[in-house]
Amino acid sequence: MELDALDRALLRELQNDARQTNRDLAAKTGVSPSTSLERVRLLRERGVITGYHAVLDLDAAGRPVQALISVRIRPPARPVIEGFREWAARLPEVIGLFVTSGAHDFLIHIAVPDVDSVYAFVIDRLTERREVADVQTTMIYEHVQSRCIEPTGPDRPRSPRRAR
Repeated sequence: MELDALDRALLRELQNDARQTNRDLAAKTGVSPSTSLERVRLLRERGVITGYHAVLDLDAAGRPVQALISVRIRPPARPVIEGFREWAARLPEVIGLFVTSGAHDFLIHIAVPDVDSVYAFVIDRLTERREVADVQTTMIYEHVQSRCIEPTGPDRPRSPRRAR
């Protein structure tokens, strides 16, 4: 899917402030409001824009302590992996979940009120699951997250796997 310079500019502006009016978005990207509206609609239809979300401050939400928890599942069978993934993704402490390769099958990002809650999550939730063979916890001191993802464009080389 090719994104031109206007698509990338619209995406950049929307990531910076998705609540801005279409008129403001059009002015910032140098196009008419009707062009802006149509291009954003097309980006949604093509699945480039998948939604608009409020970003919460974890401290203000009462969840200032974060951890990354590596989990190894046994047996490493598809139904076991998928079942664990679905269960873990629904837990209220989980703010991110990655299915990974290597020594562990999952990397779970949690945000909780305190260190005792990290311990309770690991001991009371994870290790009580039969399929959990190993757990390693890493406390997070600081989480810096990019709020603006720049799509690759036609002027950037594609990886050989994605080239068509």
